[in-house]
Amino acid sequence: MDVIHPLTSTGGASAGEHSPDPDYIAFIHQIKQSTGIDLSEYKEAQMKRRLTTLRVKNGYHTFAAFYEAISKDKNLFYEFLDRMTINVSEFWRNPNRWEVLRDIILPELSTAGRRKLKVWSAACSTGEEPYTLAMILDGKGLLADTSLVATDIDEGALAKAKQGLYLERSLKDVPKDVAARYFSQEGPWFKFSEQLKKNVQFRKQNLLLDRFEAEHDLIVCRNVMIYFTEEAKNKLYHKFAEALRPGGYLFVGSTEQIFTPGQYGLEPTETFFYRKKS
Repeated sequence: MDVIHPLTSTGGASAGEHSPDPDYIAFIHQIKQSTGIDLSEYKEAQMKRRLTTLRVKNGYHTFAAFYEAISKDKNLFYEFLDRMTINVSEFWRNPNRWEVLRDIILPELSTAGRRKLKVWSAACSTGEEPYTLAMILDGKGLLADTSLVATDIDEGALAKAKQGLYLERSLKDVPKDVAARYFSQEGPWFKFSEQLKKNVQFRKQNLLLDRFEAEHDLIVCRNVMIYFTEEAKNKLYHKFAEALRPGGYLFVGSTEQIFTPGQYGLEPTETFFYRKKS
């Protein structure tokens, strides 16, 4: 599953966007103080544009007024989180990469002498990625012997993940036999297997702020890193590497090649898979 976090533009920002904006700077500081979310770690131009659109849509002329509003209105705060972490997700996105995980990576990990696999879906959004992992692990007979944790900063997204209801478009890349096994249709919705849902532990987490558990066999974090600043990405790659056991894998998105993995103690193996050096 790919999660598209704070959206960015491929084009350059206009000159005005590089000028300091005291109102927005104060908003960044207030958000960090009250929530721990550091908006300065995200690429600024498009983040500011998106939040400005949200602010104006809700009738607030300044970020100061907008902050006061989201401090008092829980639904507006969740709307802010949704806008900040744009959840665009599908099951089995980039199917050939999941096939590599199924056919090459998991067999290697499952024969590495460990009794139980430890797997983490980071920035899991509305659940498509960890549920894809659950289906693949179950198909390999490994799910019962796997600790599968999924985290995201957005409580609204986590609530949707726990519900496990999806529109048909989210399943377009799921093999037909797999979809028939793990989904049941209820009107326009496709409901994910209750049995498999029990094997996924969802938790709230701020990737930049919170500490990571250690000794993971596999960490999946796809199409998230490209929306952070270079400094934030460097910090996160170090944290992910430290959270892997020797021989464990980091699986990233199709736009997130790590050009110097050695500085993090990682080595490239299959495309978009990086193994922690022993």
